[in-house]
Amino acid sequence: MEDNQITPKWYVLHTYSGYENMVKENLSLVFKKNDMEDRLLETVIPMEDVVEEKNGKKKVVSRRLMPTYVFVKMIYDNSMWHMVTNTRGVTGFVGPQGRPLPLTDDEVKRLHLETRTVVEVDFAEGETVKITDGAFNGFIGTVDSIDLANQKCKVTVSMFGRLTPVELELYQVEKMEEYGSSDN
Repeated sequence: MEDNQITPKWYVLHTYSGYENMVKENLSLVFKKNDMEDRLLETVIPMEDVVEEKNGKKKVVSRRLMPTYVFVKMIYDNSMWHMVTNTRGVTGFVGPQGRPLPLTDDEVKRLHLETRTVVEVDFAEGETVKITDGAFNGFIGTVDSIDLANQKCKVTVSMFGRLTPVELELYQVEKMEEYGSSDN
């Protein structure tokens, strides 16, 4: 029992929709006000960056992976239950009857409590693409392979009269518009 009180664990809080950032800030203030800052180690709102295309422009937009949930790494004891659940925006702990149940090590690993970037790909292998970012910005090439798991692709470009394969992040590449179509 003593081990639980000194070992920080990950817990999941349920919040009102759209209140995730407010809960993160309010928890920090509540722990500070109660002189327990050392017990709240980390607060995470799982996010992913998604590249969206609007009006021909690519834009990275952050989205919540799990809306209404906030993950907290803290040293918990029963005296903290009311303090946490009475924090503005928190509806309760995720667990049996709203009682805190720490995540297992496997669950923490599977959740990758960090930000991820996901790019929606609108091109395929063999298609002509334009490089829009990085050292090869402005080059035109042909897609050799796409690795969705690692969010990368290999593109062959003509450089100094030679075909050269380059590895790029998916967000650095966009599909070439068809010749003959006009947006202007």
